[in-house]
Amino acid sequence: MKLKLERPIVFFDLETTGVDIVNDRIVEICLLKVLPNSSQESKVMRINPGRHIPEEASKVHGIYDADVADCPHFNDVAEDVWQFISGCDLGGFNSNRFDVPLLVEELLRAGINADLSTVRRVDVQNIYHKLERRTLIAAYKFYCGKNLEDAHSALADTTATYEVLCAQLDHYPDDLTNDIDFLAEYSSMDRNVDLAGRIVLDDNNVEIFNFGKYKGRPVADVLRRDPGYYSWMQQSDFTLNTKQVLTQIALRLRSTQPRK
Repeated sequence: MKLKLERPIVFFDLETTGVDIVNDRIVEICLLKVLPNSSQESKVMRINPGRHIPEEASKVHGIYDADVADCPHFNDVAEDVWQFISGCDLGGFNSNRFDVPLLVEELLRAGINADLSTVRRVDVQNIYHKLERRTLIAAYKFYCGKNLEDAHSALADTTATYEVLCAQLDHYPDDLTNDIDFLAEYSSMDRNVDLAGRIVLDDNNVEIFNFGKYKGRPVADVLRRDPGYYSWMQQSDFTLNTKQVLTQIALRLRSTQPRK
């Protein structure tokens, strides 16, 4: 089944130096843009992370320091990446928890205000786990009837993710609707406000902290009563996206306060 699209969606996959969203870096990125007419555009770029790629990471994706020594740094391609995904929805496999937050961190470090507030994000892994609970290799075999060659290469994983989603629509016609709004909502496993889940929405759609001494407390209340907490978070080892979201809440709060 083909995806019904109102605007393009970019499926993407990252290979990285590790799994720390704050401190690790991209070494390869694959972007597959699917247009409403089902035509496709793709980009695959290897990135010099500016640091040693740990052996354990290289064993997973097969990319070593020598392979990226002459490749551009992310800052060199950030604008190109942002232009490619701008105006598009995003899709991936485990992308909501890892790939999207890490990509946004890299973009923010490059000076690009990567605002994804209007972007719908379809996480194919979450759909899979809700309905079958397996890995991408198993999902590809189960839904597409094929073995995933070159698993953990960005291009193979990204293409497989797109094919799996299309096959899921065929496999679960009673459970899934061929609509990106539905798929983004269905594949969401959280109520995060920031991508790292440090600030979430409660049952009343109020922004609350999801960690630390103020866990469960409304962010606005904490900022009013303990303004120093904002400064502490800005100076601490939180993701740039978390700090960006906190600043947006603080500015909104300030704009609603009566002038003296």
